[in-house]
Amino acid sequence: MTRPVLEVRDLAVEFDTENGRVRAVNNVSFSVNAGEVVGLVGESGCGKTVTGLSLLGLVPSPPGEVVNGEILLDGHDLLKLNEVGMRKIRGGEVSMIFQEPMTALNPVLTVGYQMTEVLRLHKSLSKRQARNAAIEMLGIVGIPVPSKRIDEYPHEMSGGMRQRVMIAMALSCGPKLLIADEPTTALDVTTQAQVLDEIVRLQHQFEMAVILITHDLGVVAQTCQRALVMYCGELVEAAPIDSLFASPRHPYTQGLIRSIPRIREHKIDRLPVIEGMVPDIAALPEGCHFADRCNRVQADCHERSPVLTPSAVAGAVACWHPLEPQHD
Repeated sequence: MTRPVLEVRDLAVEFDTENGRVRAVNNVSFSVNAGEVVGLVGESGCGKTVTGLSLLGLVPSPPGEVVNGEILLDGHDLLKLNEVGMRKIRGGEVSMIFQEPMTALNPVLTVGYQMTEVLRLHKSLSKRQARNAAIEMLGIVGIPVPSKRIDEYPHEMSGGMRQRVMIAMALSCGPKLLIADEPTTALDVTTQAQVLDEIVRLQHQFEMAVILITHDLGVVAQTCQRALVMYCGELVEAAPIDSLFASPRHPYTQGLIRSIPRIREHKIDRLPVIEGMVPDIAALPEGCHFADRCNRVQADCHERSPVLTPSAVAGAVACWHPLEPQHD
């Protein structure tokens, strides 16, 4: 059996805060195979981005710290590498598209300088070869007149253009694994679809594994083969896309899916929402962290924390009283 490109085992990340030490990611485990697109979904603040940053050793320290787990890239634990070793991995074997490009791009260097630096470092290209490759990649992600745009500074571009530059930089070295953190946030709907199609095309071309971090389940349904649902720093459900949308097992997953705006046959008074608020991560309740918002809650939900358990049908769910799978 082929080893997954990425295996994450019992990953835990903690931060020092004014309210004491809090655990933002709690014993998360998953894997990603070559040529697979996996969606990491959940509400804002559930730990998705921290998980992604942890994979590349980018959690700011202090105040953050990976306190437990393994991150295996082709069987090699990235947590055991020093900073020099991680620099060889970042941008080459593993790339990341950040959510806010203006904070990720250097404002005093041209787009071309930043792109060619990555290409020359990881692919040993000459200055001219790197520039030509950068221009080609800018064209691929839909930037008009790339031979002119390459000499511009980030502030001379729109938010959408800057995001496209980030995508081009991330894909330019043909990484084994791409971590895309809300890669289409700054783009309009039409451009978003084009960029997602381009990421999928390049993913197939290079047999690249992709982790797509997003809160948009529509994007997940369009792009991913599997989805991992996070809540309060923990995985609560993992399943193939078809199974997840046809028959979600966790009440939180069901709530997320029901909250998607859609054209309905009959008029409804209001869009379904998940009642309540996400608990404070510094003062999480005992038992299941979703219990106070759950419509299936029972007494034992407040007493014991559920663990992610393989489902008899497909995937896995962390719930004491999961929804029954639906059959055709």
